[in-house]
Amino acid sequence: MRALSMGLRERILAAVLEGNESMPKIAARFSVSHKMVQKLKYQWRDLGTLEPQTHKVGRKRLLSEKQCKRLDQLVCKDSSLTLEQLRSKLRVYCCLKTIWMELHRQRHTHKKVAACQRARAK
Repeated sequence: MRALSMGLRERILAAVLEGNESMPKIAARFSVSHKMVQKLKYQWRDLGTLEPQTHKVGRKRLLSEKQCKRLDQLVCKDSSLTLEQLRSKLRVYCCLKTIWMELHRQRHTHKKVAACQRARAK
């Protein structure tokens, strides 16, 4: 479904603010739903804009921006830390996959340094 044009949104709001007609009549006049008229009125009142709003979908990130920066600093300082060690240094309660996903978003790679050293020692 496409968003209403800004011109139409402004005309609907002007009719609402004028106050001569009820919302269902305004909706019928502009060929929109009553709920759309109501939404535009509340959006103007609450946000001060009639621009179409974009909504992010999906789950919100568990780690804050501050924690993500701290994670980046920890990995840059010592890249041999395990996920569990990183989680304990961050002092955050989450699963290890959350830490792994954030490292993946930050494009950090994990090289198994200890395993390589054991292989070379033989």
